[in-house]
Amino acid sequence: MPGSSQRKGAIRKKRGNPTAGSGGRVRQGLEGRGPTPKAVDRTKHPAHKRAKAKERAEERESRRRPARKDNNTETVEWVYGRNPVVEALRAGVPAAALHVAEGTERDARLREALLIATQHGISILEVPRPELDRVTAGGSHQGLAIQIPPYEYAHPDDLLDRAYNAHEVPLIVALDGVTDPRNLGAITRSAAAFGAHGVLIPERRAAQVSASAWKTSAGAAARIPVARVTNLNRALKSYKEAGLLVIGLDMGGEVELPALQAATEPIVLVVGSEGKGLARLVRENCDLIVSIPMTSATESLNAGIATGVALYEISRRRAG
Repeated sequence: MPGSSQRKGAIRKKRGNPTAGSGGRVRQGLEGRGPTPKAVDRTKHPAHKRAKAKERAEERESRRRPARKDNNTETVEWVYGRNPVVEALRAGVPAAALHVAEGTERDARLREALLIATQHGISILEVPRPELDRVTAGGSHQGLAIQIPPYEYAHPDDLLDRAYNAHEVPLIVALDGVTDPRNLGAITRSAAAFGAHGVLIPERRAAQVSASAWKTSAGAAARIPVARVTNLNRALKSYKEAGLLVIGLDMGGEVELPALQAATEPIVLVVGSEGKGLARLVRENCDLIVSIPMTSATESLNAGIATGVALYEISRRRAG
């Protein structure tokens, strides 16, 4: 066989020096290379390729999906409509920009809004009407809207301080589960009109001061503080300890509103939700339940209207 060293005449060649050392090659070969990487970390392994494909699919999906709003993340709010915008600007709400729709008819309110914005260095932007329709979600903006930061809620104690600093008898409106922002806006407007010192709302399962509430309040949310609490019952107990009378407004009350003798006392007026009225625990925390007398043909009043009637009666008695 060619190349065989066993055939006749062949010379067997000696390879290397049999007595020489390995030069460290054997020792290096015996050294460990560490733990075997996981399958997903090995670039040529199918598990790694599947993981990468999953990451790419999730990234594509997140681009298509709108970003989830965190409760703590600040978002832009819009106040729109001529009266709400002018009221908010008069109250010094920190507006980022005043948006005016192209072709909007100029009247006294629009001119006042432009004047205040100019005096306070607020940007004035003339935008197409469809753009204003879009940012206000099709609301009745009347060609005018302002962009504002999220509402800054007051502390419940601030409402008491506001009354004491004005040397007035405290009157606070607390809402138990009022979920319609338009009712919140109407109640805030009534509270400002009839001398209340603030509105108290729960953090959960209740309307918040949104653009819709701003709209209905006609800017009153800029003139009267709204406080927010995590536990309404605890806040009511705290007010009771401070000497306030907690009066619930609900159907089938112990006293009808015209017969309320405690109207001149420090009061927290608690208004129930639109459908269920006062919750059981809230009702138990009230010192007195008052109802509005109505004809038998009318079952109940809207929460906003009922609050306005009650606040008017309390204000009338205090003035008298």
